[in-house]
Amino acid sequence: MRPQLAVNSLMNYHHLSSLLCVLVLASCATPPDSETKPMGANVLSQAAIHAAKTGPVDFVAHVKPVLEAKCVMCHNRKALPGHGSLENRSEAVRTGELGAYIEPGHPEYSLLVANVKTLHQKVSVMPAVGERLTPDEYVILKKWVKEGAPWPAGKAGTLKIIR
Repeated sequence: MRPQLAVNSLMNYHHLSSLLCVLVLASCATPPDSETKPMGANVLSQAAIHAAKTGPVDFVAHVKPVLEAKCVMCHNRKALPGHGSLENRSEAVRTGELGAYIEPGHPEYSLLVANVKTLHQKVSVMPAVGERLTPDEYVILKKWVKEGAPWPAGKAGTLKIIR
């Protein structure tokens, strides 16, 4: 009977040490609002947010400021050569290896919308560095894409890369 008692004690110790390892690893996980990926502040004023949520989303007034402040610093031709860019409409709707950043009328197929709000373990939530989009900014981008992602040509539709 004594050998069985020793085996049971060893098994309990093994289970306890496994549980301790799991708890330690879980404590190392980055919480959603950690300092390494803090929730950002709204780029838009409350009046602009209300206007975008209750009326049509305007690219220059509602979308461009968010993309310039939180997206285009990485998603441009210089930072990601050969990959997608959000510098202008033609590049943003161009389909690459992973799809198009923006599928006008279809936020469910648009990488821009999917990657800002993803909960998938294998896909990094965007932006990779800096402040994340706020829930208001996410709703506005999603609504804008659903409305067809109207994006003016020329200077009004060209994003400045702010670093």
